[in-house]
Amino acid sequence: MSELESIGGRRDAIRQLAGIGTLLAMGQVRAAEKPRGSGMLERTIPRSGEALPVIGLGTYDAFDVGASQADRAPLGEVLEVLVEQGGSLVDSSPMYGRAEAVVGDLQSELGLRPRLFLATKVWTSGRDAGIRQMEESFRLMRTSRMDLMQIHNLVDVRTHTATLKEWKQQERVRYVGVTHYHEGAYDQLEALIRTREYDFVQLNFSLSEREAEERVLPLAQEMGMAVIANRPFAKASLFGRVRGKALPEWAKEFDCETWAQFFLKYIVSHPAITCAIPATSKASHARDNLKAGHGRMPDEAMRRKMVEYMARL
Repeated sequence: MSELESIGGRRDAIRQLAGIGTLLAMGQVRAAEKPRGSGMLERTIPRSGEALPVIGLGTYDAFDVGASQADRAPLGEVLEVLVEQGGSLVDSSPMYGRAEAVVGDLQSELGLRPRLFLATKVWTSGRDAGIRQMEESFRLMRTSRMDLMQIHNLVDVRTHTATLKEWKQQERVRYVGVTHYHEGAYDQLEALIRTREYDFVQLNFSLSEREAEERVLPLAQEMGMAVIANRPFAKASLFGRVRGKALPEWAKEFDCETWAQFFLKYIVSHPAITCAIPATSKASHARDNLKAGHGRMPDEAMRRKMVEYMARL
């Protein structure tokens, strides 16, 4: 995947304004939405107005490694690339093996905590078990305050919601969310979104899994919830569909240079999406992914063209 290019100040400004102009034409830019100093586009978290870069980092599988320098050094590079290129959200879970500990150790060693938006999840049943698991996540990720705590796959959702409401009031967590990875849970997610008890919803959304566009994404927008898109490459299956194929020439119209950017720009150009979280263990892939948050974005007509193109493959 391609390296992020260095762009001079004047050229960078022109490209940023072009990207914002495209999104304004789509009605997709909220009042506080703007590119970061690095050129990364941001979306606001509706409940607070805080800006969040549109490309973050997932840790499933990629960060489940041992303690050796050989295992961890590449992941430290990934975190450094994330912040250097304007990203901040790092998403993990107790379900992801050693990922929480790896994130915590590396961000502490590299002094990155002030520049990261740390998100993890509770994934167990029962109030006491949930509290123990979340306390352990704080310890492993080496933070006294979690930016986002989510209820993973809706496990014992009502019990953990009560706990997290208390923790939010106590300022132990900044935001509370719910997650799932499959469209079979969308009815439950919709019901929870309507309660307005949560700041974030995380769900699967990609060019291969577009079901959320029908009802869940519009509802999240209406209810003022931030949305994190997981499985942005549909567990890498999208790359299999385009293997050996060149990008269509018209991808240049929205500053797209690689298939990873093609897939990610489709996601983050949707007005309801706050952040997409591709996972990787390679700094070069992280640079490529993060570039999807830069430059012009596909408008609605172009997004339809992207869907039609992929349907023909």
